[in-house]
Amino acid sequence: MTKNDDTRPLTAGGFSPVSGDSAEALKPSGFQPLDPGKRPERAPIWPKIIVGVIGLTVAGLLFFLLTARSLEVQVDAIGSATIDIDGINVPLGKRYLIRPGEYLVTVKVPGYRDWQQEAVVTNADSQQFVVTPAILPGSVSLLTTPPGASISIAGQVIGSTPLQALNLEAGPTPLDITLPRYQPQQESLEVTGRGIEQTLSIALKPDWANITAVATPEDATVWIDGEPTATAGESFEVLSGEHQLTLRAPGYIEASVDLNVVAGIDQILKPVILVPAAGVLDLQSNPTAANVTIDGEFVGLTPLSVELAPGRDHRLQLNKVGYSRKSFSLSLKKGATANRLITLEPKLGNIAFKLSPSDAELVINGRPQGRGNQVLDLPAVEQRVEVRLEGYASQRLRVTPREGLEQALTVTLLTEAEARKAALKPEITSALGQTLVLIDPLAEPLNSFSMGASRREPGRRSNEVLHNVTLERAFYLATSETTNAQFRLFLESHDSGQIEGNSLNREQQPVVKISWQQAARFCNWLSVKEGLPTFYRDTQGIIDGYNPSSTGYRLPSEAEWSFAGRVDGDSYRKFAWGEDFPPNLPVVNVADNTSALVTGRILNGYADGYIVAAPVGSFPKNHRGLFDMGGNVAEWVHDVYVIPSANAKIATDPLGALKGDNYTVRGASWALSRLAELRLTFRDYGASGRDDLGFRIARYAE
Repeated sequence: MTKNDDTRPLTAGGFSPVSGDSAEALKPSGFQPLDPGKRPERAPIWPKIIVGVIGLTVAGLLFFLLTARSLEVQVDAIGSATIDIDGINVPLGKRYLIRPGEYLVTVKVPGYRDWQQEAVVTNADSQQFVVTPAILPGSVSLLTTPPGASISIAGQVIGSTPLQALNLEAGPTPLDITLPRYQPQQESLEVTGRGIEQTLSIALKPDWANITAVATPEDATVWIDGEPTATAGESFEVLSGEHQLTLRAPGYIEASVDLNVVAGIDQILKPVILVPAAGVLDLQSNPTAANVTIDGEFVGLTPLSVELAPGRDHRLQLNKVGYSRKSFSLSLKKGATANRLITLEPKLGNIAFKLSPSDAELVINGRPQGRGNQVLDLPAVEQRVEVRLEGYASQRLRVTPREGLEQALTVTLLTEAEARKAALKPEITSALGQTLVLIDPLAEPLNSFSMGASRREPGRRSNEVLHNVTLERAFYLATSETTNAQFRLFLESHDSGQIEGNSLNREQQPVVKISWQQAARFCNWLSVKEGLPTFYRDTQGIIDGYNPSSTGYRLPSEAEWSFAGRVDGDSYRKFAWGEDFPPNLPVVNVADNTSALVTGRILNGYADGYIVAAPVGSFPKNHRGLFDMGGNVAEWVHDVYVIPSANAKIATDPLGALKGDNYTVRGASWALSRLAELRLTFRDYGASGRDDLGFRIARYAE
């Protein structure tokens, strides 16, 4: 120890602290030894526990009071509510002390559905929680007088009265009440709910009135809207609204009255006197369609139904052409009906039928009469006659036999092919007024013929190869070349021009300066104008094919043009006018003496009177009635230009290739004069127009 240490000596009795710099001397205390037989006593612990619990309780209570909030639970319901909050709370009247947090609140009120919901208590000092429990349905009974009414709520039928203990939700409930023969009613029922029992009694109002109808005769029956209801003089019920009342009695004409009934207002109607009904005659005759007169007045054709004034005789008469007249008398009671079938006796005429072929069948008015020649007595009225035989075209005609007069009727049937040909018109007219004549090769002596010319023929050219063709299809060919006026209906702007001051553009001159394509498109345009199928296939304005089965307008094939111009019976023409060269008379328009300044070459000694193209039809027509086949203007034909082969197979109705670069030109023109050019076998070709080149139209007949 150092000298500065504070020395505190321990004693047996404890210790005494030293304070300051002066220290007192330690003194011994008195010592008394313990009694070895006794142990020291301890204080009891439970008072301390009680005190601790009380202290904790007070502390907890103080903590709850300091942190709790005031909550009011307000119940919107009639009656006392039982409120249960799941958690520590202190009820104070209508309020509860409760700490902030979430609590399950349960509310029960008699007559309401139990309400339960989580409530959140915030840190606000005072809070209110409003509870609106759902009202329980009420028990409702519905009664009507009379019973059995249908009750509907919101359009839904719930049953028929009486209805007991209906479970209905509280609040206003609209009721629709209906019962046949009673006025529909609407009622508004205020349902109390909460299980409270209610009863509603409703007296229904009748929806009818009592009606009385008086009539003569008194036993007339009363019908309402087509249903028998009562006897005249009786009172009967009729529902409200508009009705038709009809009075009926046997033998009388029924009478109808419009009836407007108001519920509860009875009516006695004005007396009605029924008019006696006419008798009805159902009249038929054999044969039918006989004329009928009653008391001299025409009333119609049989079969018919007529009314006859009752209680007196009527004179009836039936007559029909070819039959004997028939008369009779008839009297009918009021409202009575009668049926009569009158058979008229025919007046007969004798007809001898002579049929060819001999096995042809004879049909009269749709009834077969047998085959071959027959002599029949037929009624002297128009008869529908048909003569038929398989493989032949039937003939139908009408004939009227004459009483006491014998007649003969000869009928010769044609084969179907003959009949078809016979039905073809010999001449047709286009929509532009062009005349086309029928040419039927099969009806002529020579339908297989030679085209081209012999090598020995003067003027023959190398493209006129001699070859045979056959034509079988009938066709129509225009008698004249197409004019400027006709072509301008298709292409208004077209101008055929002039040459050396001589016009080629007059209305009736043939159109020139047109290509083959333009001529073909003109034909298609004319077909469409007349509703015919087009012959040429047009692809974006270019003709690139054709349909050989079409009966639309087209250019004549080269074979058709040659047949129409050259074949005359069983012989051939060399020139359009015959065999002489040059012609002695002005029979065709070619390069004559007057054309020298225009063409530079002429047919010496010939004058036709026209320097350039003449109006179509200015010169004599040929043996088929066709104009200008040997002159005026050359003509486009349908075929693609080729030089034929002498050894080729004989073609039937040839039309050539579908398309090509050049097309065939046939016939002479006002600009040509040489022997080779004026012959009917002369051939040329091209694609573009010329001032001496036009066309004429054609079409197949079938």
